[in-house]
Formats: sequence, structure tokens, C-alpha cells
Amino acid sequence: YPPMRDALNSTGRQIFYSLCEWGQDDPALWAGKVGNSWRTTDDIQDTWKSMTDIADKNNKWASYAGPGGWNDPDMLEVGNGGMTFAEYRAHFSIWALMKAPLLIGCDVRNMTSETIEILSNKEVIQVNQDPLGVQGRRILGQGKGGCREVWAGPLSGNRLAVALWNRCSETVNITMTLPAVGLDGSSAYSVRDLWKHETLPANVVGTFGAQVDVHDCKMYIFTPAVSFSASW
Repeated sequence: YPPMRDALNSTGRQIFYSLCEWGQDDPALWAGKVGNSWRTTDDIQDTWKSMTDIADKNNKWASYAGPGGWNDPDMLEVGNGGMTFAEYRAHFSIWALMKAPLLIGCDVRNMTSETIEILSNKEVIQVNQDPLGVQGRRILGQGKGGCREVWAGPLSGNRLAVALWNRCSETVNITMTLPAVGLDGSSAYSVRDLWKHETLPANVVGTFGAQVDVHDCKMYIFTPAVSFSASW
């Protein structure tokens, strides 16, 4: 990889250098000095099990990602037909939160309206492209096997992206305290729902939760109602 890096740099052009050795030698530990992204896992398959397993494996390396160098959990399977709409929405949400390269892996000539709805969600894409460049991570799991999950990651402007991910086999309520995700429990926050494209009518203080359908994911941005820095 270093000789290719040097050859690309010698062109004088800006080139994104993506490394792939399927995570076999823990590239997050060394690839930041060589390339701009590195695969952290085996190839993804268009199944719920593969997608969730890869999300968990990529999460392990969250602290090693940042501007100029990203963990790559492989391409998006959204639109290939092996998962439900809810599962694909969760897939896209978590990949965006993890600051993964968002590489469309379906046939763009034959995308359904549902696939386009997911892949073109500008608010979710903005989380992925946020200039702060901090990879979101799994914060906590609740219930049997920890299947009611809360993922979160800081954004520029003292904002926080939060995903409530239901990996259970039934519809569940997922709740969290604001301090659990690094926010001030006594301060008020405006909350934006990124899939409904609407801001909640009332500010949130102390705790937050929502009902989430089977294998679905709800995604939000928390913005302080007054100036405050999250403890990340």
C-alpha cells in the first residue's frame, strides 16, 4: 500500500485512496498513514445478519476514524432486495452515523421509489458529511440481548446525532437519558427527526424515547436550545 500511496501523491492531484484487505490485519491501527479509508470487515451480504454483524465489527474501531481517514464497513446493500424497507433504512442510518463511505451497491437504473427515498435523504447524508468528522458509535443496548440500541455521535455546532435502532423481533420502546449520550440532563434541546423531516414540537429535557418498529431505526439531531458543549 505505501508504494501506491507514494505513486498517487506524486501525481499532484487529489485522489481518494481506498484500502481493502478485509480487516485481516486491523488496518484501523495503521492505515491512517497510508490511505483515506480502509475496509474493516469481510464483504457485506444483502442480509440482516450480515449487515448487523458488520456494523458491530466496524463499531469497534470508531476512535480511529476522522477527517482524512475513515473506517469502511463495505458498500450499501440498500435496494438489492434481501432486506425490508425498515432494515435498509436502519442500514443507511447506521452507515451514515459511522461516517462510512456511502457507496451505492444496487443497480441505479432500476431503483424503486423506496430505495430512492432512503439513498437521497439529504438530512441523513449531512450527518455522514459533517465537517467535525467523528464516527458515531453504539452507546448502549437494552432488553434481551441488548437489542434495543442507542447509537450517537457528535456533530459540528455542538449538535448530536442519535439513532434508536430496534434489533429485536418485535416493536419496542427505546429510551435514553440525555447524560447517557453526553448531553446535559438539565438543559433543553430541540430535536429534529431526520426521516420524518420535522422538528419535534416541544424541546426535550432529561430523557428521550420513541417507539421503533421491528428492525427499524429512528434518527435525530439534538441541538441545544441554549449554548452548551456536549461531553465528548
